[in-house]
Amino acid sequence: MSAKRKTSVRTSQKIDDAPEITAEWIAGADLYKGKKLVRRGRPKLANPRKLLSLRLPPDVIANWKASGPGWQTRMATVIEKANPKSKRSVG
Repeated sequence: MSAKRKTSVRTSQKIDDAPEITAEWIAGADLYKGKKLVRRGRPKLANPRKLLSLRLPPDVIANWKASGPGWQTRMATVIEKANPKSKRSVG
């Protein structure tokens, strides 16, 4: 059984390596163009995917996973192509 360490070992010889937090440093954390905050990262998708919980037989999942990386995308493509026609009644 491993025992809990009572002390931690200092990884740096200096007492305080952290930079001084100033108002100028905080102001630089967000990027503004004029008064508009510029969002960083991946842009929002126009048609994002929805999360769905679906129960499938274990052998079906195993076969898809065995087909290699990207199996979820390939499965979604097959399901999309098999999209049933709407049976709405007109009127």
